[in-house]
Amino acid sequence: MTEPVKLSGPMLPAVSGAAKSLVVLLHGYGSDGRDLIALGQFWRDSFPDTMFVAPNAPHVCGGNPFGYEWFPLDLERDRTLARLTGAETAHPVLETFLADLWAQTGLGPADTVLAGFSQGAMMALYTGLRRPEALKAIIAFSGLLVAPEKLDAEIASKPPVLLIHGDMDEVVPVIGSQTALPRLLDLGIDAKLHISQGSGHTIAQDGLDTATAFLREIL
Repeated sequence: MTEPVKLSGPMLPAVSGAAKSLVVLLHGYGSDGRDLIALGQFWRDSFPDTMFVAPNAPHVCGGNPFGYEWFPLDLERDRTLARLTGAETAHPVLETFLADLWAQTGLGPADTVLAGFSQGAMMALYTGLRRPEALKAIIAFSGLLVAPEKLDAEIASKPPVLLIHGDMDEVVPVIGSQTALPRLLDLGIDAKLHISQGSGHTIAQDGLDTATAFLREIL
């Protein structure tokens, strides 16, 4: 039996020297932890008691051997089914990473914000809503709900959720976040959506500002 994949990636310790909260940053398809740790560098001084961690996804990316993927983009098959299979497979790997991180830091789910971009946002929503102990919050940039129809049966906790999306996104269209919002609200989750006008598949400045304000509220 093969050993399960262990995630690792760049980490920024709390500026104060004593972390009271954690922000885990999940990168998009074909990228790596170094890409999203830039968010941690941007936020670090504003949140001195927060540690930022950006793990590399578990697999070398099929479409870019220099990056990583949470799951393959199977364009031949039904994309919805491929996402579900992929998220189900990556979910336990991410859970193990979080459990190890909490054991190492002495922090826990209630101290942790799970934030992701694109495929990382899909994983943040998929994993964060299925955790028995609620996270502090979830931030999903340019993402969508994988298998929203299964959420009624599988949701295990209801952390606050912030969805951020560009209205010109051609990779993960904005409808992904627009349809996720009412679904989350129906489940009794404190969810908000910010749409960046004229923005594509990226984190626009106004989206970043919205996420910063959200973190100020919860951290």
